[in-house]
Amino acid sequence: MNEFLTFAMLGAPAEGAEGAQGSPMPMILMMVALFAAMYFFTIRPQKKQQKMEQEIRENTQIGDEITTIGGICGKVVSVKDDTIVIETGSDRVKIKFKKYAIQTNHTANEKVQAEREAARAAMQEKKAKKSKKKDKDAE
Repeated sequence: MNEFLTFAMLGAPAEGAEGAQGSPMPMILMMVALFAAMYFFTIRPQKKQQKMEQEIRENTQIGDEITTIGGICGKVVSVKDDTIVIETGSDRVKIKFKKYAIQTNHTANEKVQAEREAARAAMQEKKAKKSKKKDKDAE
């Protein structure tokens, strides 16, 4: 009985207090900010990664060097709607996989890396030309 009275007294507002709860707006803003942070730090990057992986799987061609999610490396021999056949090792063992088993496409990665390096070289060339032009104009 004593515990019930203590609980009731602690739970009840003090006399003279007018139940100053305040506005629920700060709580709502905090929840919106938390959801936005969660979206930008977890959901968005994950969707971006899934989209990139799907693109890799769709753009796999015959002759590409790939690695599966199981760690098997090989060269693509055949591509169908939802399956691929890869050739592994020097003994030319052929294994059939579902397309979703592709983890990385080394050939595509090398192409993208070469394109990035070419773009960087072009940007450096443009900067060099601009600096030479500025030097000539300064003279």
